[in-house]
Amino acid sequence: MNTPNSQDAFTIERHGELTIISATPTLESLEFGLEEQAALLIMEPIRHQENPLVVFDLSRVDYFGSMFLALLLRCWKLVQSRGGMMALAGVSARARELLRLTSLDMVWPIYANRQEAMEALLAD
Repeated sequence: MNTPNSQDAFTIERHGELTIISATPTLESLEFGLEEQAALLIMEPIRHQENPLVVFDLSRVDYFGSMFLALLLRCWKLVQSRGGMMALAGVSARARELLRLTSLDMVWPIYANRQEAMEALLAD
């Protein structure tokens, strides 16, 4: 059996000044302990940007746990420290409830899809 790794859990795309991080269904079964590897993969490109604009596209994921929440928080802190903005897109009802319970829905703007999120970040 193939064990999913952190590189399978995300795709990272650049669209001009925007970085789109798309979570894949592999994120839901990512093994505990791989969060540091995932953090390096996601955060390294952002470290070198001024005013990074980051969208996490979660449309292919139904649910995620505390490991991914911690990763989102770390990424958001880095984005903030570089003068940028971060948004979430395509958040499922289950994931939205988790964000609501942790009050993180008050921290990050949540958009219906990646296009809305991209337009909103570029408009600010």
